[in-house]
Amino acid sequence: MSHEPGDLRGLSDDVKASWQRFLDVFEPLRPELYRYCRYLTRSPWDAEDLVQDTMARGFVTLGTMFHELPNPRAWLFRVASNLWIDRARRRRMERDAMGEPAAALPAPGHAPEEPRASREAAGTLVAHLSPQERAAVVLKDVFDFSLEEVAASLSTSVGAVKAALHRGRGKLAAPEAEEPRAPAPGVLDAFCAAFNARDLPALTSLLLDSSITEIVGVVTEYGREPPAHPRTGSFTGSLSPITTTEEGGVDARHLVGYLGGAPRCEVREHRGELVLLLWFDHDTGPAVRTVWTVETDGDQITRIRNYFFTPDVIAEVCRELGVPFRTNGYRYWIDG
Repeated sequence: MSHEPGDLRGLSDDVKASWQRFLDVFEPLRPELYRYCRYLTRSPWDAEDLVQDTMARGFVTLGTMFHELPNPRAWLFRVASNLWIDRARRRRMERDAMGEPAAALPAPGHAPEEPRASREAAGTLVAHLSPQERAAVVLKDVFDFSLEEVAASLSTSVGAVKAALHRGRGKLAAPEAEEPRAPAPGVLDAFCAAFNARDLPALTSLLLDSSITEIVGVVTEYGREPPAHPRTGSFTGSLSPITTTEEGGVDARHLVGYLGGAPRCEVREHRGELVLLLWFDHDTGPAVRTVWTVETDGDQITRIRNYFFTPDVIAEVCRELGVPFRTNGYRYWIDG
């Protein structure tokens, strides 16, 4: 199908259809991909960012390939590995250029103070491995890839993989410090009060004119004003009950026990960062169905990220907080 130059509406619809088909095909691999990215990044937020970037890069790369994928799982892990290794190397080069010292390793036998860090390191996988070493250890020891599959995933040789595994398994490391990104509590308190009152003008007044609001992996809105014809409504739609229509929504299988009604917003601290939990009523009691992160500048909000369609993030954060939760699947479009 051809388009005249400037026919962005038609092009956008075509891209959306192809993108949704791509996500549908790879959806069964999403939980495992998130788990892999989680081992690499050691943060639920960074892991989901890497998942989203992997899916986007994979989508673009697939459009340039002229042969079939013999092993979609290994290929997707390869995309994630390459993205993460490149990103980690860039960060390391930037630190070196700035003259920042490397983090010190703990003395032999020194146990990390934070039990969660030990769990996340999975015993043998630790933060101070090189990017390739960490990826090699995870792929081999956690996901049971063969040496040949690890080599293909890391674009290297089997011999190099063996060497990386030998080095990686022999290292000890301290947990990485997690930098708190907590916004000003007053802003979040005001946001929650306006949200629970369904006061849209008060909510939008807290946003900067250049703010970004998104449902991660689904929709992005810019500025204070809601779109003239919201469909998935990353901001305005969040004030309303969950619905499913022919245009999309949450699949009915994820709504069993949901009583309807709009959510209630609450501020919680998670890993030194203040996040928003959105509670929905169910026949078994209230449960969280999404987690939001918020970035601020002074007393205004610069960015909101709504993790509504990221079940892996919702599950991990809510389990760590010890709160009941439900998930909504990975997509808003309904099978025709």
